[in-house]
Amino acid sequence: MQAWKKLGQVFEPKNNFSWMISHASVPFVGSIDGDNIKVFFSTRNSDQESSIGSVTFNLYTLEILELSTQPLLSKGDIGCFDDSGVMGSDIIDINGIKRMYYIGWNLGKTVPFRNAIGVAESFDNGLTFRKPFAGPILDRTKDEPHFVASNCVMYDEGIFKIWYLSCTGWFHDRAGKVTHKYHIKYAESNDGINWHREGIVAIDFADDFEYAISVPRVIKEKNGLYKMWFSSRASKEIPTYRIRYAESKDGKHWIRHPEINGLGTEAEGWDAEMTCYPYIFDHANTRYMLYNGNGYGKTGFGLAVLENA
Repeated sequence: MQAWKKLGQVFEPKNNFSWMISHASVPFVGSIDGDNIKVFFSTRNSDQESSIGSVTFNLYTLEILELSTQPLLSKGDIGCFDDSGVMGSDIIDINGIKRMYYIGWNLGKTVPFRNAIGVAESFDNGLTFRKPFAGPILDRTKDEPHFVASNCVMYDEGIFKIWYLSCTGWFHDRAGKVTHKYHIKYAESNDGINWHREGIVAIDFADDFEYAISVPRVIKEKNGLYKMWFSSRASKEIPTYRIRYAESKDGKHWIRHPEINGLGTEAEGWDAEMTCYPYIFDHANTRYMLYNGNGYGKTGFGLAVLENA
């Protein structure tokens, strides 16, 4: 059983800059320096266009030490897969280069948007990033015709492995709103750029009520067990996101553990409506979780610590 103790809200943008009006969505750790944690997040301007910023805070006091004054990554050129905004998803170190995997946004007409996955690279330890090419590395295909988005990348057993959101289709809800439906798939790569996709579904829908499974966060324990925390909505009783948990022996075939509550909501406050978009990291033999609350990150992100497992 997992018992997560919430340590508090860490950061919430409030008109800090013209490009950082609101939201600190999908937080993930970029680097750790002593007890200071640098977190990348996606923020929005007044036109709801997203870009990527960073904030550094002390793990124990939650004091904000530094905030990026300029976006680390912004939307692409008109017509590109990311011309409506970018949202960071994960980062890995490759021979001294930090490679960030991010989601590109295109606004749509028949449906609200389309996503694809791109990469950006940093050669100065995460201070600045550049896009090595303008196109995506994962996009819709003949077998996945809608879109792909949030992901977790790991270099493991001599190959790159990715768990990513894959849209299975769109539907009209009871109110007539066009709504997406997506789950988590798995793929492999030799270089982390060109992916071999076999349609392996890692986390599928639990029932007819669940329609959105996103932001997978995978770690591999020393005993070889893969563990994943992810967001899902909805259930019969709850219409909003909650954080869920699953385990796997090979990273491909997963067993969900609904008896393990990832992280619940509070009676009131910044995470009363939902908890979503987890990120798991270890420091000083202790496991922590970054996560978003209300409004898919509109109220910023918080921190929780695992008290027992």
